Amino acid sequence: MGWPSLLDRLPQVRGKLIENASLSDITWLRVGGPAQVLFLPADAADLARFLAETPRDIDVRVLGAGSNTLVRDGGLPGVTVKLTPAFGKVEALENNRIRAGAAALDKMVAKAAAKAGVAGLEFYVGVPGAIGGALRMNAGCYGTETKDVLVEAVALDRTGRRIIAPVEELGYAYRHSQAPDDWIFIEAVFQGEADEPAAVTERMNAITERREASQPIREKTSGSTFKNPDPETSGGRSAWQLVDAAGWRGKPIGGARFSEQHCNFLINDGTATASDLETLGETVRAEVKAQFGVDLHWEVKRIGEPE
Repeated sequence: MGWPSLLDRLPQVRGKLIENASLSDITWLRVGGPAQVLFLPADAADLARFLAETPRDIDVRVLGAGSNTLVRDGGLPGVTVKLTPAFGKVEALENNRIRAGAAALDKMVAKAAAKAGVAGLEFYVGVPGAIGGALRMNAGCYGTETKDVLVEAVALDRTGRRIIAPVEELGYAYRHSQAPDDWIFIEAVFQGEADEPAAVTERMNAITERREASQPIREKTSGSTFKNPDPETSGGRSAWQLVDAAGWRGKPIGGARFSEQHCNFLINDGTATASDLETLGETVRAEVKAQFGVDLHWEVKRIGEPE
């Protein structure tokens, strides 16, 4: 990439710092350039110290499970933080509450809640990705969102300061939060209600079956590409219906296409570049706007530089 080395400007850590680290093998779309430096923190204290001591002119960002992220082909300058299993613990608390680390996969949080006899978090079994991303974008499915079950989230800001934010302070809206961009979520507490583990598991299984029947979950994809538009401006049509009506179900650009099964899901056929995927998305946005006067907004987070 031709980036200068950053290691001599970064503090000592107990975790790992990796230069020119591949990211295409850890994002669900399996595309994108490398991270100039990838930081794998040993724990929250290691991350807090790193944030406090890293010069402010060096960009620092977090990459979660990579389920809802498109890394551009030129890669990510600065430091990319990838939370380690130390941030993935899930435990049941008193009063039907669940504490989960930001690196815990959403589906594992749902399963842990079911095992503990806590209802209300079943929807997470149908949400791709990890809790950190769910907190950032108010992830949800089938009528329930993160804001509906969250008690509080814990984050570190760019100075390494630990912040405990009640749900009311996060400014949640549809697939959006008002959390500052520099916050890195590290854990959260969720509120459920008591129920029999078997009953919770049964509802989770129904969500899984519904998702497998309607979504291309075994492909190289990233979940929903576009947010659903306001029904008043879209004539009641969802994002997938607009993509379909514009004629883009299964139609490729390079190695990218929208899924024939659910055409709000971008698919990498194994040969796509990040540019193919982003170009396809932007082309479809332009055609939906031209044909129907509706603005589609990306739900997938696009980061990094073009090649």
